[in-house]
Amino acid sequence: MKTYQNLTIKQWAVEDRPREKFLTKGISSLSDAELIAILLSTGTKNLSAVDLAKNIMASADNNLHVLGKKSVTDLKKIMGIGEAKAITIIAALELGKRRKNADLERKKITNSHDIFEIFQPMLGDLPHEEFWVAYLDRANQVIDKERISLGGTSGTVIDVKIILKHAVEKLASNMALVHNHPSGNCQPSEQDRKITDKISKAAQWLDIAVLDHLIVGDTKYSSFADEGWL
Repeated sequence: MKTYQNLTIKQWAVEDRPREKFLTKGISSLSDAELIAILLSTGTKNLSAVDLAKNIMASADNNLHVLGKKSVTDLKKIMGIGEAKAITIIAALELGKRRKNADLERKKITNSHDIFEIFQPMLGDLPHEEFWVAYLDRANQVIDKERISLGGTSGTVIDVKIILKHAVEKLASNMALVHNHPSGNCQPSEQDRKITDKISKAAQWLDIAVLDHLIVGDTKYSSFADEGWL
């Protein structure tokens, strides 16, 4: 096992240096700290860029979401981080947020598979049930997606008032309902049918249409719209 204590990055094996590792193994092979090290470019007299990046991640509980909330002032409290490095990190995280939002804004729902592609990575492998709603504009472009409830292995409680409140706040014209079945059986239960009917009828009073309700499994799904259950 290689150890690099007290070595600069230039003294590391070539395949372990962040930039070289990126070029030879691809960007997905890099850890969060290594990606930040590339942004930092340089370390300090006593710390390599990777070690400095590890300290940054440690200050955020090794959580990029927590790191994204830090200000320039917060980051400058870390030894070796000046204003320029702090701004670089915050700018990179902001670009990531904007890319995510841009992808979401462009997504248009044209069929049940479009909904499945959005939610399967989020729900397909979960050991518990979650109920989500995709809020859509009049052109069926995604305005937002939101988790409404989180339950156990066999069910979750859905508050129809919360769903409609959020739909009104987001000025949604349409909605797509989505939840997962951890068992992998995508057939709707009687309760699934009842809550779909309840939400659909309530939404009609607000001129909002429920376009579909997907039940997501690990690699497959069932669609109320496709099966004529709506």
